[in-house]
Formats: sequence, C-alpha cells, structure tokens
Amino acid sequence: MSLSIGIVGLPNVGKSTLFNALTKKSVAAENYPFCTIDPSVGVVAVPDERLGKLSAFSVSAKTVPAAVEFVDIAGLVKGASEGEGLGNQFLSNIRETDAIAQVVRIFEDENIIHVDGKIDPLKDIEVINLELVLADLQTVTKRRANLGKEVKAGKKEAIIEAGLIERLVKALEAGKLASSVVADEFEVPFLQQLCLITAKPFIYVLNKKAGAKNLDESASDKAQGRDERWTELMAMFKETKAGYVIVDAGIEQELKDLDAKDKIEMREGLGVHDDGVNNLIRKGYEMLGLITYFTTGQDETRAWTIKSGWTAPEAGTAIHGDFKEKFVRAEVIEWDKLLAAGSYAAAREKGLIRTEGKEYIVKDGEVIEFKI
Repeated sequence: MSLSIGIVGLPNVGKSTLFNALTKKSVAAENYPFCTIDPSVGVVAVPDERLGKLSAFSVSAKTVPAAVEFVDIAGLVKGASEGEGLGNQFLSNIRETDAIAQVVRIFEDENIIHVDGKIDPLKDIEVINLELVLADLQTVTKRRANLGKEVKAGKKEAIIEAGLIERLVKALEAGKLASSVVADEFEVPFLQQLCLITAKPFIYVLNKKAGAKNLDESASDKAQGRDERWTELMAMFKETKAGYVIVDAGIEQELKDLDAKDKIEMREGLGVHDDGVNNLIRKGYEMLGLITYFTTGQDETRAWTIKSGWTAPEAGTAIHGDFKEKFVRAEVIEWDKLLAAGSYAAAREKGLIRTEGKEYIVKDGEVIEFKI
C-alpha cells in the first residue's frame, strides 16, 4: 500500500531540509521500486523496534519495514490559489497526496530570510491555509454551478451532493478547512470525488534549529515561560485539536554522514537527543489511519501496512490481491507473545496461536500466516 504525505510550507521554513532528512531514512529501492518515480518523492521506513526483534527471532535473511511516502511539494506563496509563483503546480501536486505535513518555522536566524521579514508561525499557517481554502472554494463553487440542472430535475444523488456542497461553501467562505464539515455516509463518496485539499488530514511540523533562538525555548513571555508567539500557536492547536511535532531537520542534515556512535556524541555536544524526524514518520503513519502486521520466517521478516479496521481477507491483499478471494483462514499471534514463547512450536503447544476467519479484524502488531 503506497500512501503519501505532502510536505508543504512557505519558502525558507526548512521544507527541503526536512525532506532531505527524511530521505536519509529511505528504504531500499529494490523493496519499493515506486520510490524512483520522481526525485521529489521519498519512501521512508517507519521506525518499529518490533520488526528488528522479530527478524532476530526468525534469523531472517531479509528485513523489510513498513513505509510512508513523503512528497516535497513546490514552495507556496501568497496568491497561490490564483496561480502566483508555482501555485498551480503546488495545488496539483498536493491534491495527489493522502495527507499534509505543513512545515512551520519556529526559529530566528538573520542569515535565513523569512518571506515576510519576521517570524510569526501563526500567521504563516494562516497564509498557507487561506490559499488552500481559496483553492477548495473554487472547486466546490464550480461543482455547485454544474449541479444546478440536476438538482432542478429532482435527481436524488444531486440533491444529496448539493446539500454537502452548500455546507462546504459556508465553511470555506468562513476560512475554515473542509475537514471541519462532517459528511454522513451518503455524502462521503461525493466528498471524496471532490478531492479537496483541506479535507485531507493535517499535521504541523514545527521546525527549530540548534544554536538559534527557538520560540519554544525562549522566555520573553515571563508569565508563560514561553515566547508569546509560541503561546498563541499552542492555543490555536488546542482549540482546533490539531496535531503537531517538533523537529530539527538541520541536525539530521549535519549528521547524515556520521556513523551511529559519532551521531550520538555529536547530538550530545549540540545539546539535542532527537531530531524529531522519527516521531514525524510515526505520527504520519498514525494520521493516515494505518496499522502494521507482520510475517516472519527464515527468508524474510516484513511489516505490512493496512488500514485500521480491515478484516483478515482485506489485510491479506497487502501481500497479494488474490488473498481476499482465496482466503481460507489466518493463524494469528501477538508479536510479543511469539517472542516470549521462544518458537512457533512452543507457541502452538501453549495454544497461543489462534485460527481466525473472514470476519476477524486484524490488530496492530499481530504476526499472521494466511492460509489460502
């Protein structure tokens, strides 16, 4: 399953640096041949210690992680919805992704010019979101006009879609994201067909910089112990229930050619322990509603990506499309119970391996053997 997250942001906020940091964690191209489609696309391994433990358990010849595709989208400027800058290219590329990681600069550095001449993360978010909202408003307004004749003719599906469109127009005109509009089960297919940018899941990536003044660390606002701009940003996230991660993309860039031991020493010298990139990868995976199950043996241990809530036959399609139709049963065990048992044989003797049928909902972290 190839699912992608578009990296967006204003110029000079660290988008490309973040993308380069992410692609340093890319999976091997031979396992994911689609990662060579475009140089601005990186297929990144999802950090998962369970995979390594299972591979060691099975003494596997090959270990293949779950992965998420990150896409470096062309920089956005004010007026992108009207085609300013690379606006048309930006909007076209982002529509093809499944989710959005919006990079927001939270560091001050006079050597790296901000497009507005000052650091104001909340304003940056408002600029980007407004352009995305305006682009979506154009889409739904055009669709509303095209629906007019069908609605007048009393066509049921057109009436359902028109109701959704009206709510979307109202929200977008108020500056709200399309995701703020809740679609019912009859409206969901129409919402999906619109391919609205702001209906996609969002995560905000707050990019800091070691050695610079970072808003999350400053104490100019003595009452809060934080910079006022940081306080306002956190208040917005809380109000909108938005997800965010803090990263230092530049750290990974500086350390990219060092071995693991030297990286640890260098991080300690810089006073940082984590660049935040692994956290972003995990959060992105979760944001897309994905879970992982495993297959393991001497030849290979592999993490398979599926949607949360999938049944066993649906989960089997991650391995091969025929598995859903040919599914007979699945033998299932939790990864940690398998390790604790010491071997498959011991797990069977203890009755830890369950036989599940077509209605079984696969859970994260299970080791599964499909019978077809």
